Amino acid sequence: MTDLTRLVWHNVAPEGAKALFGLHHYVTHSTELPEELIHLVFLRVSQINGCAHCIDLHTRDLLKTMPIEKVVLVPVWREVPHLFPDLYRAALAWAEEVTNVSETHASDEAYAAAAAAFGPKDLVDLTITIAATNAFNRLGAPFRLPVKARP
Repeated sequence: MTDLTRLVWHNVAPEGAKALFGLHHYVTHSTELPEELIHLVFLRVSQINGCAHCIDLHTRDLLKTMPIEKVVLVPVWREVPHLFPDLYRAALAWAEEVTNVSETHASDEAYAAAAAAFGPKDLVDLTITIAATNAFNRLGAPFRLPVKARP
């Protein structure tokens, strides 16, 4: 396996980075969604997409407000429903549905469940949060952004 240095995407395309970070700013500063829920969605979407940089980053963010015992169980949240409030479970289910849209096609059942848990503006903002995370993952993973974790 060759050690190939990858491009630093945000240095190569600063205007594109500015646009994407503008979306991130909207999600983190202009929505009514709870901050912890936003970081939970960031983490779960990044786990699905396998973006090491984003998993590292969002795990660290989530650990500021959520105990490690819960954070390590995010990938299996359905098996431990007592650890996550209804709103969080609804957000995680919608995040998985939207992230895997090529397989799920955002089913009517999943949409109905998400719409029952979130008001119209919050549902759109949640979906923007999911979309933004997917966009960042699709840059972070292929360009192999570094992680802070050390051996």
